[in-house]
Amino acid sequence: MAREDGDDVALARSLVGAIPAAALACDPGSLAIRAVNDAAATLLSREASSLTLSGLPDLAASGTTVAGVPVEEAFSTVSASEGSVIAEVDVAVDGETRRIRFRAHATTLARREWLIAVATDVTERVRAERGNRSRARTLDAVASTLPMALFRCDTRGTIVRWNERASEDTGYDAVDLDGRAFPDLFGDDGSTVSEGLTRVYRNGTVDECDVTLVTRSGEEIPYRLTMGPMTDGSAVVGVVVIGEDRTDESVREERLAVLTRVLRHNFRNELNVVTGFSEQARNAVEDPDVAAQLDRVVDTAGRLLHLGETARKVERLLAERPEPEPLSLSRVVSSALESLPARVRERADVDVDVPPGITVSGVDRLPDALAELLDNAIRHGDADRPSVRVSAAELPSESWVSLVVADDGPGIPPAERAVLTGEETQLKHTSGLGLWYVHWVVTAGGGRLDITESTDGGSRIELVLRIPDDG
Repeated sequence: MAREDGDDVALARSLVGAIPAAALACDPGSLAIRAVNDAAATLLSREASSLTLSGLPDLAASGTTVAGVPVEEAFSTVSASEGSVIAEVDVAVDGETRRIRFRAHATTLARREWLIAVATDVTERVRAERGNRSRARTLDAVASTLPMALFRCDTRGTIVRWNERASEDTGYDAVDLDGRAFPDLFGDDGSTVSEGLTRVYRNGTVDECDVTLVTRSGEEIPYRLTMGPMTDGSAVVGVVVIGEDRTDESVREERLAVLTRVLRHNFRNELNVVTGFSEQARNAVEDPDVAAQLDRVVDTAGRLLHLGETARKVERLLAERPEPEPLSLSRVVSSALESLPARVRERADVDVDVPPGITVSGVDRLPDALAELLDNAIRHGDADRPSVRVSAAELPSESWVSLVVADDGPGIPPAERAVLTGEETQLKHTSGLGLWYVHWVVTAGGGRLDITESTDGGSRIELVLRIPDDG
């Protein structure tokens, strides 16, 4: 009988040895392991002789499957007529817990039944699933707390997920949103949305657009969309869209634009009247004290007119949001000098040292911003003939250029410098918009602005400008 049993085990050993995957042969009733192949010994990191002294339930760290069913019970239904049974168990392997998937089926060798279990390590799959579930929970938490609408679309532009704010903004419930074409929410602007989605799918980059959302009730809402790619490796498999209701912002911008236009128009017209009459009165009086007072009125009106003009330029800059582009630095400087009023330009000695061939990245308002600095240096110079020097040099990093405007004037007061440090307050603030405008223009091109004292005791304003990547 022992010989017959040995022959049976030898047959089972031959069978599992012929299986390329990790395999074990067990007694169907006791689930005792009688034979294993090399792949199974390697997978479970145990000697074959050690495995054949144990049973299939002994491999499970808890004695049960992942589903909580005792291992004996999980495999008790295996029979030749009922196909295979699959169960996953956690197994201790080299000091760590691995998830092993067993697919067991019954077979007969020399009139003896065997349970053949093929083992596969699915630990990485389980870890990936856990990671995906964790990320999904995180995304759900973010979506539920995000104060803006969130949509997720598949590669066809169909809505597959959304948050509560999205439902509130659109007025549609789950039945209406699920499977709906996302561009259909935007009426006549649907083509704009479709084109944005196409760019995201094609380029894998973020795309933005301002459109009009048409709600279920027909209300039209100004809406800003930010669309970004969902990727699987290098493939774009969907798009996440953040939608922002811009109703309040749009109304506020409209009212501010009207207020600004009215104030600027009246401001300029009334100041022109003040300037005209003051100059006439100045020419008509002979009293030097009165003449000096009228000169001050004219100068003050001129500064206010300049402030109004700067406000107009700031409004245009903020409204148009120009994009950086390659600019010839020598042309920027020459354009700035040419734009200065002749009476201002002729009052000062302006020395220019800007090597040809330097290209910087900046917005098209850069010449205007430089003209603002030159105008300020000349107007506020306290010498009979102010001296201003404009110089440029490439910095050692080879990615930046320094453009410096230095003068011999009284310098820029600390309150004016607070523009750059964020220290400006209601009690201590700048008197104009000039430096703000220059700062915004320079930073819009990716540069920065620094203010120090010049060697002549005046101001030294440095514009650190980026060199274009292809320059």
